[in-house]
Amino acid sequence: MPSTTSPDQVDAPRVARAPKLPEFVALMASLMALTALSIDIMLPALPLIRDSFGVVDPNAQQLVITLYMVGFGVGQLFYGTLSDRFGRKVVLGAGLAVYAAAAILCLVAPSFEVLLAARLLQGMSNAAPRVVAIAVVRDLYGGRRMAEVMSFVMTVFIIVPALAPALGSAILLFGDWHDIFLFLGVVALAILFWTGIRLPETRPRELREPLSLKWVGAAFRQVVTTRQTIGYTLATGVAFGGMMAYVNSAEQVYNEVYRSGAWFTALFALVALAMAGAAVTNARLVGRLGMRKIGHTALICYAAVGGAHMALEMLPGVLPLPVFMAMMMLQLYCFGLIMPNFNAISMEPQGRIAGTASSFVGCATTGIAAFLGWLVGQSYDGTALPLAAGYFIFGTAALIMVLVVERGRLWGSSQ
Repeated sequence: MPSTTSPDQVDAPRVARAPKLPEFVALMASLMALTALSIDIMLPALPLIRDSFGVVDPNAQQLVITLYMVGFGVGQLFYGTLSDRFGRKVVLGAGLAVYAAAAILCLVAPSFEVLLAARLLQGMSNAAPRVVAIAVVRDLYGGRRMAEVMSFVMTVFIIVPALAPALGSAILLFGDWHDIFLFLGVVALAILFWTGIRLPETRPRELREPLSLKWVGAAFRQVVTTRQTIGYTLATGVAFGGMMAYVNSAEQVYNEVYRSGAWFTALFALVALAMAGAAVTNARLVGRLGMRKIGHTALICYAAVGGAHMALEMLPGVLPLPVFMAMMMLQLYCFGLIMPNFNAISMEPQGRIAGTASSFVGCATTGIAAFLGWLVGQSYDGTALPLAAGYFIFGTAALIMVLVVERGRLWGSSQ
């Protein structure tokens, strides 16, 4: 099922009906940022949620994040195929509506177990905006242009995880953790209204395929047998594992190791802004240097910084906070260069089945990252050593995967 257009070709009639690039980027960023918001806004509230339900195990609070990510990963497996068949907008609308309902269920949850179940549902429903956003960008753009657009999206998107913990803290100043879920439900409905009136349908009826087991099987077979797609998907997921380990462990590391207290949200935001810098860098350079040169170089640096951080954490005493933050900023900067380029490389051969491919790529990367991040989070021992070791191990493993895909030749393509 090869694409009938060249990778960088844009379908002019569909682009003509789309919003101008600034609004289009804002729309796509809002769809993708809802996931980051759903995770990072919870970080200041995790101890309060744990205490509210009388949970004894301090590491159990991480399940509020982990189960959301599990649902988010599993959900992505289905929405792409559905959007290839029924169109992008109907699938997007259904996902946002269920997300809002799940937020309300979290708000009224009578027990920690019900809250976790609602978070699982919230993650599954919010997979729709993520999958549809990637598919819509691939519908309209390809090649380096897709990487450029995704970098613009990431630039806006990164503002959310940087500010979300502070936003969560602000909500807690005037209410309690229940109000955070009310806020998330309102945001989802606002995005539903915005996309409903401004986002065009980018999957015209003449391109839609019948929803049959034969077609679905053929589409997934094309995805998993494409060396470039499967290799870069796995590498992205493993590298993403370090990021999820940081998100899972951040509240405990900053508050228990460094006693940051009220400064936690500001420190978290400062570190997260490194990814915004990476997105701006990528948007400026990818058209000239190509996705592989930037992504491969960033991955090497990602593993090297992880190794240096791990060595520092093994020294006696606690690593000074500015040094720890510098290491985290370098890791996030590298990851901010890896993610959009590797995503674009993995999606490049799948133009005809962008929705299904986006489902697989999203499910695999998120599922791998959630599991690896959970492993590191559960290994938290009162130090940042497990986090640093996770970055080094995951970065090295991802680099090996890329070397296998590229048959030992890094920077070997013009893209």
